[in-house]
Amino acid sequence: MPRPTLVAGVSAASLLFLALLGAWAAGANVVKAIWRVTFWGTLAVALTGIGAVFGSVQ
Repeated sequence: MPRPTLVAGVSAASLLFLALLGAWAAGANVVKAIWRVTFWGTLAVALTGIGAVFGSVQ
């Protein structure tokens, strides 16, 4: 993956695999599990990105 898109690619792949793992491990409704994990994972990645912009995350 080209270096300029590396952060976005790793973030997207992490969210994808986190959603799939969450759906598989939850044992509940797969669609609900995917939405739940994707939502909270995206929020966590976004907050980390915002922290990096302001210098609180390195």
